[in-house]
Amino acid sequence: MNVAAKPIAGRHPLREHRRIFGFVLLGVLTVLLMVFNIAVGSIPISPGEIWEALIHPQSTAIYNDIIWKIRIPRTISAILGGAYLAVSGLLLQVYFRNPIVGPFILGISSGATVMVSFVMLTTLTVGMTVISPFVTTLAAFIGAYAVMMVVVAIAYRVKSGITLLIVGLMMGYLCHAITSILTALAEKEKIKGFVLWQLGSFSGFGWDEIWMLLIFGGLVLALIYFLSKPLNAFLLGETYAASMGVNIRRFRILILLCACALAGMITSVAGPVAFIGLAVPHMARLVFQTSDNRILIPGACLVGALVTSLCDFIARMLLSPVELPLSAITAFFGAPIVMGLLVKRRVEL
Repeated sequence: MNVAAKPIAGRHPLREHRRIFGFVLLGVLTVLLMVFNIAVGSIPISPGEIWEALIHPQSTAIYNDIIWKIRIPRTISAILGGAYLAVSGLLLQVYFRNPIVGPFILGISSGATVMVSFVMLTTLTVGMTVISPFVTTLAAFIGAYAVMMVVVAIAYRVKSGITLLIVGLMMGYLCHAITSILTALAEKEKIKGFVLWQLGSFSGFGWDEIWMLLIFGGLVLALIYFLSKPLNAFLLGETYAASMGVNIRRFRILILLCACALAGMITSVAGPVAFIGLAVPHMARLVFQTSDNRILIPGACLVGALVTSLCDFIARMLLSPVELPLSAITAFFGAPIVMGLLVKRRVEL
């Protein structure tokens, strides 16, 4: 499926109805999965108890704390994380016009990982008996955005998307090399916590992190949707976009900033989560049968939220009480989808 092959001209009534049905169906499935994620766990909670907890959040019932402090934050974070990673991947695939690009291809995840490794594996934590999650989150933010600024600075000077892609890969390799050296030199008891963070998880989220994701991520998503029309023009090539009045250099920087902001935000609080940003944009194109970013951006949000919530539920419950690595589940889910689309449908950007 070539996303630039069917641009965005007229609207077919039957297709419009199918897309509306797709949005409604995805929305209903996401809400049902939210309720299911809150209800199912080591302590089952009935829908009536969930409703009671929502109406009376100050109740002293035992299930109230479980719902408000553990399950609702985790459920919302998985939904937001999936939506943000999916839109980040969509932006990068449009930018590079390449179907195998994901949000971590520019080294964002590696930058976050290397800074977290400094905090968790070195003497930077001297004097701390327990490493605060806030410190880990702040370190991941610094690493992710430091790499982003390097890539953006280079993007301002070069015109080739392929060159920028190679720069991102090289930044990832450099960060991985630093992380490997720190891991080799670290004490054994410190390595376990770092390895668990690298596996990716939406557990342990609090309301502070949720509000941060809602406010800052929501603002970035609004900006991205505002850029839908220039993105559609960009699909047809930089020359065409420039003829439509798009400032190409500024627009390229803005795409990278938005994509990196969304991916960096999730990586900083949940660790690296693989394949959502790579697979979900293809799934959204398949569901909605369009390359119009005005449809794909909200569509990718819904598909990403649904897929990530499902993967998080599987990771949490498949071998309960043992929780499986989220990135392993998303890889099992996403890799076959991408390979199937590339081979059977010859996906191209």
